[in-house]
Amino acid sequence: MHPDVIAALRCPVCRGPLAPSERALRCPAGHAFDIARQGYVSFLSGRPTGLVGDDADMVAARERFLGAGHFATLLQALAEESRGAAPGLVVEVGAGTAHYLAGVLEALPGRAGLAIDLSKHAARRAARAHPRVAAIVADARAAFPLADACAGLVLDVFAPRNGPELRRILRDDGALLVVTPTPEHLAELRPALGLLEVDPGKARRLEEALAPHLERGAARSLSWELRLGRADAHALAAMGPSARHLSPDALAERVQALPEQVRVTASVRIERWRPRRP
Repeated sequence: MHPDVIAALRCPVCRGPLAPSERALRCPAGHAFDIARQGYVSFLSGRPTGLVGDDADMVAARERFLGAGHFATLLQALAEESRGAAPGLVVEVGAGTAHYLAGVLEALPGRAGLAIDLSKHAARRAARAHPRVAAIVADARAAFPLADACAGLVLDVFAPRNGPELRRILRDDGALLVVTPTPEHLAELRPALGLLEVDPGKARRLEEALAPHLERGAARSLSWELRLGRADAHALAAMGPSARHLSPDALAERVQALPEQVRVTASVRIERWRPRRP
């Protein structure tokens, strides 16, 4: 695990600093968190919240789909937006396989990145996404196990938005890049495969979550065409939340009813948010 990441991590029990010790991270109070064989650390503690991270099949589908380059346009845009980022960690919240974090680190030589996700299956993949990426399992809706003002840049791509914690971990000169889908995103596939609709209240909920703690800056819309075979369309449906609402057999049947190749619109909005001054 990169030393810059370890220096920024904090014990979720007592908020003390952590240090490596015999395949674990330990704080001065004696709380210990094992470093898994795959290289990630789980900071989940206390009573179960009922939230469930992505399972192994969902994570594998995401790795197949993103690895095929279908969202390369978005990855390039995030890398462009990240240039000139303030010093500090690059953190991705709800990182999944850390596909976007790894791409951004390529545009920021020497920076360390931290992938946060609720899924241990995602953390396993994220831990090997890039030599400068470390991965932890933690609930992005709760307190992050990170020091104040440790991050120069935070990525939130289709992920939960914890306004108070995002502000807390960002430096005053840092930035948050938020990616949300527009109503046109994957519109051609939604009825055919039973994908979830884009929440019409998403913009309002984004404002409510972030505006008390951060200020909206520049924003841009980004659209591109996907040409998907049935296997890629299947992976796209299986990697997201819609997979929880369809049985594997039902999804496979719907995919087989698609043309051999389908043209699909990808459409997102990228917003830059900056911390509000105290």
